[in-house]
This record gives sequence, C-alpha cells and structure tokens, in this order.
Amino acid sequence: MLEFFDMMTLLGSVAVSLAILVPLAGTLVRFRAHYNPKGLQLDAEGGVQPHTGPVISSFFSMLKRVHRIEGWPGLYKGLMPSLLSTLVITFFLMMFLSDSNLRHGTYSAPDAGVVGILVYSIFAMLVSLPQVIITNRAITTPHKLPYFNPIYSLRVLLTPTERRRPWILYLTPGLLAAQVTHIAYIVLGLRSMRQLLLPELANPGIPRIEEISPVKLVIFLVITLLSTTILTPLEVISIRLSIQRNHAAPEFNSISQEEEGDADEATEYAGVEEDVIGLRTEREPYVSLIDCGKRIIEEEGWGALYRAWWLTTLGSLGGALS
Repeated sequence: MLEFFDMMTLLGSVAVSLAILVPLAGTLVRFRAHYNPKGLQLDAEGGVQPHTGPVISSFFSMLKRVHRIEGWPGLYKGLMPSLLSTLVITFFLMMFLSDSNLRHGTYSAPDAGVVGILVYSIFAMLVSLPQVIITNRAITTPHKLPYFNPIYSLRVLLTPTERRRPWILYLTPGLLAAQVTHIAYIVLGLRSMRQLLLPELANPGIPRIEEISPVKLVIFLVITLLSTTILTPLEVISIRLSIQRNHAAPEFNSISQEEEGDADEATEYAGVEEDVIGLRTEREPYVSLIDCGKRIIEEEGWGALYRAWWLTTLGSLGGALS
C-alpha cells in the first residue's frame, strides 16, 4: 500500500510540475527563438525594407501574446514530447531506485569526480537531444499539432531528409558544440569553483552557517552571476540551432523541393490571424556555433543573445547551491 501511495505521489508531483513548467518553458523557447531583425534591412536589390514582424521585448510580453493568439492550447505546445520523456525518466526512477530515494528525492548524477560527471552529463545530453529538438520545434511551429497523432506531428516537424536519416539531427550545424560547451562550462567551471571555494555544500545535509566562509560565498556568487554572460548566449544559440531543420543541401534547390513535399502535411495553423513569433528563413541557415552568434548580433543586436537572462541567473544560482 505504501509503495502504491509513493508511486501516486510521484506521478501527482510530475503532473503538477508539467502543468506549471510547460507553459513557462514554452514561453522561454519562443522568446529566445523569435527572429526580430533590426528596424531596417536590405532586400535582394539593395533597397531598404522596414521590418514588419512582431516586436516582443520581454518574457512576460511573450507569455501574454501566446495566450492572446493561440489560447491555452498554445501555452501547452510541446506537452506530449515533454510528457513522454518525463514518464520514461519517472519509470526509470521507480524501477531502479530504492524507496528511500523516491521518498526523499535524493536522485542525482553519480558522484564520480568532475570528469565522470562531465562524461555522464554529455551522455545524458546525447540521449535526450532528439527529444529536445522535437520539443523545441513543436513549441515554435505555427502549425496546430494533434496530441495523439505523432506520425502527423513528426511529418510537420521533421524534413523528409530527417525522417529518412534521423541520425542527421545529431549533425545539426553547431548544436552539439553549443550543448557540450554549455555542459563543460557548468561542470568544469562552476562545479569546480564550488568545490574549491565551498566544499561544504557537497556534503550530505544542510551545512551550518559557521562552516561557510562569507567571503568565499560572495566570491562564488559573483562568479555565478558573471557566468550568465556566457551561459545565456549559449542557451539562446542552442534553441536557434535546434529549430533549424536539416535539408538535403547537396541537391539542387533541395529546400524548395522538401517544402513542397511537406506542404500538404500542415494545413491548419494555431494562430487565427497571425503567428506568435517570427522565424528566420531556412534558406540562409546558421552553419556553426560561431556563425550563429555572429549573425544574431549582426541581424538582431546583442540584446537577442541575452533574452530572459535573469532566468539563466536563477537557474545557475539554484544549481550551484544545491
């Protein structure tokens, strides 16, 4: 009876977490994915063309815009891939962790030193990368996706090339580099600094106040805050690259051919009169991590790389002190 109660409690907490986090995570992905070029651009003939797309300046403005245009279903775009991945993880926890771990929530990455944690984190990223790509695309697509028709949804979200060769998702230009750099900075940088300055935080339980040096704590918090200047651009770039679909580039006019092939698969749009966000054209894709960062700065300005930076700061502080 106790095991059943523990299982129901765990599933209940998962449901509540998804109900709260999916709209917030979806808003963050759309805000950072939104293509908002500078006011004036040059057309193909060199003439000046003003930007006519939506200008969204904050996380909460994006949240309101999603609800206004697409309603509650729009806020829960990406629910199904998030739910499936969460259920798989939850099933793993229930099958392989002890009852005490489930009751007290003590699951964490194996404590195998910095190198071990780095390898573990990169492996976990590689396993989850296709799910992350599909989730981000499901959130940002202007098309309405059914909850219980995954075949249709995948035909909307993936190009014919990606459906024929799904491993090409791992070859998305710059995406693996951005993810690995993000993980390496956190594990080799922040985690190592925490171990050097505040080793007490790694011990089981909550350390006593007198065990922590106030000076070292302040130094570590400053380093964590400054890390936002590195981590936020990497997160923005990762989202931009994850929604950039892979086409059979060597073929003549392959993008047009694939767009025509997918035209009949997505006829219904989530927004009635307008799209929530603007997406960058796939005809001039980002070709690497560095290229993505440079083009964002050139086309949209530095501010685009630091959208919702405060959420990255909160996440860094929470992860560093936990």
